[in-house]
Amino acid sequence: MNLEMQRFKAEFFKALAHPLRIRILEVLAEGDKSVNEIQTLIGSEGSAVSQQLQVLRAKNIVSGTKDGNKVIYTLKDPMIIELLAVAKQIFNNHLVDTITILDKFKEDEEVPMPKN
Repeated sequence: MNLEMQRFKAEFFKALAHPLRIRILEVLAEGDKSVNEIQTLIGSEGSAVSQQLQVLRAKNIVSGTKDGNKVIYTLKDPMIIELLAVAKQIFNNHLVDTITILDKFKEDEEVPMPKN
């Protein structure tokens, strides 16, 4: 069972491993959207957005529902919103650590070297 769960997680994270897919999920976290709405909000070509939506659909991360001649996309699981928030917090933690290290380097550079 653990191996199956690990495979699921690996495939899930692979599906998220593209900046445009992450942006699409961020847009859908704000509410259901049509492909045209997603394209407009992201500022990307239709073919690129459609291609990435297909990947997300294939991995069961988003779903599409026909509405006339439009397809409306929605997140399959609202916990995706929490996952994105946690990822942002992890990024911020790394950023804080990096800034702290840089500040320490600056302090070390400001200390005058002893003269021989």
